[in-house]
Parts: sequence; C-alpha cells; structure tokens
Amino acid sequence: MCLPGSVSGIEFQAELAKANIRLPIIFITGYGDIPMTVHAMKAGAVEFLTKPFRDQDLLDAVWVALDRDSARRDRERELAKLVLAYETLTARERQLFALVTSGLMHKQIAFKLGFAEGTVKVHRRNIMQKMGVGSTAALVRVADLLDHAATPLPTSPMKFRRLMLSPEVEPAS
Repeated sequence: MCLPGSVSGIEFQAELAKANIRLPIIFITGYGDIPMTVHAMKAGAVEFLTKPFRDQDLLDAVWVALDRDSARRDRERELAKLVLAYETLTARERQLFALVTSGLMHKQIAFKLGFAEGTVKVHRRNIMQKMGVGSTAALVRVADLLDHAATPLPTSPMKFRRLMLSPEVEPAS
C-alpha cells in the first residue's frame, strides 16, 4: 500500500497509534495480501477493502467506523467524568475507596485504619455520593474502569489497594 511520499498505509497506521491518535481507519488497496490485512485489522482497522470494491461496501465500512468512533468517544467522556469525580475524593476517601473495592468489610477496614466502623460507613456513603454510584458493586466497576484508564491517575485505586492491603501498613493512631 503506497501513500504519497514513502510511507505505507500500515506504517501510517502505526505512526497514528504512536501519536495516540485514535481515528477509525478503513484501508483501500489494490495490492493487499492476507498478512497485510491481518496486520491492519489487529492494529485496529475497521475494514480492509481491496479494489475493485462495491460502493455499498465502502459505505457500510464508513458507518461502522462512525459508530465505533462515537462509542469510543462516549466511553472516553464517561471515563473523564469518573476521573474528575475520583479527583474530588480526599486522601482518606481514596484509601477507603481502595479498601471497599478490594472486598473488605466495614469492620475490617475500621480495624485496619484504626477508627470506628461508623466512620467507615460515613466515608463510604460520601465516596459513593461523590462517585455517583448507588451500590458497592457499581463502585467496584468504577474502580476497575479507573484502574484501566488510558491516563494514569496520580493515586489510582489499584495503587491504593496494593498499598492498603500490604501487611506493613499500620492502623492510624
């Protein structure tokens, strides 16, 4: 596949990926082969059309590309909202967020941090309100989304989980 200049479509796709530009890509070529097609598709291409192709095939590919890109942008907007909500949590709330989402019960968290179980419940309620969720299961899903966010958080839930679940962490005095 030859583009103007000396870069191939596959190389251009790789350059876009390196630059974190996530546009939907449809390859159109008269010189494609199976390994090239597989490589392009594994790298995220929406479609790989070989000439000659039907107009409808290209239109279908464009619709698929638009749908996928719209869904990706929706996911990114939702994740950005979650990141903003997470950033409103205090350091203590982030600790509790990590412990709650790791599966510890209120009593265990209270013992680990050295304060009353009622305090844990109050913090948990505040966390759930700030994060916009109604259940611990939803909070766990949010934690998983944040842990796998493309943009690393300064203090991610997973980082706190590892820290708070390590045996050398002492209860607060």
